[in-house]
Amino acid sequence: MVYYESFGDGRPIFFLPCWGGDGGEGRAVHEPVFADRSGWRRIYVDPPGTGKSPAVPSITDQDGMLDAIAALIDDLSGGEPFALAGTSAGGLHARGIVRRDPARVLGLLLRAPGIVIDRARRTLPTDEHLVPSPDRQRQHQYYDAAEAAADLAFLGHIQRDVTTYALREDPAARFERPTLIVTGRQDTTAGYADAWSILDDYPRATFAVLDQEDHLLPGPGLAMYRALVADWLDRVDDMFRT
Repeated sequence: MVYYESFGDGRPIFFLPCWGGDGGEGRAVHEPVFADRSGWRRIYVDPPGTGKSPAVPSITDQDGMLDAIAALIDDLSGGEPFALAGTSAGGLHARGIVRRDPARVLGLLLRAPGIVIDRARRTLPTDEHLVPSPDRQRQHQYYDAAEAAADLAFLGHIQRDVTTYALREDPAARFERPTLIVTGRQDTTAGYADAWSILDDYPRATFAVLDQEDHLLPGPGLAMYRALVADWLDRVDDMFRT
């Protein structure tokens, strides 16, 4: 069983969290964007082994995790088109779903996406200019709570080996619908430069690098991030007005 929380009515949009994260942080960040926006059913997912979703012993690699998430999406979307918003490893899952069936995806949001799975091969900035702030601490609190609830043994078994943490099939795929890629200038976990390398796959993408943001973005840049998400949703909505 994969736990999720759903809000509103309309076209489905699935929020996929970071590795070990649950739907709570995504809900807190994104729900205010929908305060004055109708037409969207927001679905915040707890992947297996996180939040209120139990670990599934038969899942031993990233492809198994993606299969479980994709099955939930198929079940809840009822075969209808949907949008995807993935954070960090959730971005990998979102890209994997686009790879499988791009025609059903209305739009794609990648927040601090993990592009290069092997940490030793990532292009990473330093965080020497990162200034501590209460906004960043708030984000840490969400992730700390999610980590405390997660099945770390189950997740760690997948994550510790790059061959099981990566998808077997490269998730790269050309996607010609509205896309938003948001990265942190001081993100020392996934960086921002590697995400630029996938930009040509998304000819309708906005690409943003936010100063004073690390891998747990958005912190101080919350208002900017929400404005970018609102613009992305406007672009998706425009497809239904033409």
